Amino acid sequence: QVRLLESGGASVQAGGALKLSCRVSGYTYRRLCMAWFRQSPGKEREGVATVDEFVGIYADFAKGRFSISLDSAKNSYTMSLQMNSLKEEDTGMYYCAARENRYCSAVHEGSKWDDFIYWGQGTQVNVAS
Repeated sequence: QVRLLESGGASVQAGGALKLSCRVSGYTYRRLCMAWFRQSPGKEREGVATVDEFVGIYADFAKGRFSISLDSAKNSYTMSLQMNSLKEEDTGMYYCAARENRYCSAVHEGSKWDDFIYWGQGTQVNVAS
């Protein structure tokens, strides 16, 4: 059974930094694409960044401030999101997700946020002014 567990959410001041992590267990396929999504109160869920063993891809609002990485070990993966220069609008619940047996680059640019079937429970990020 595939399980995703996020950690690292916290309350910080605007301009500060946080590092989120997501540990994946039980994933046995060779190809893996993972992503961070977020949802703020009253807003739809939006993609933050995707990553596989080749490349990280960012939403426009994340470029230059956020950095995504993926580390692998035997039968487990850890995805991280380093968030710098945080803004109040970065407040929200952050979720990690995984797509099954496809690399991120295997989908069209317009579909880069689609088809993620494994999800974590989320970790809360609060950025205060």
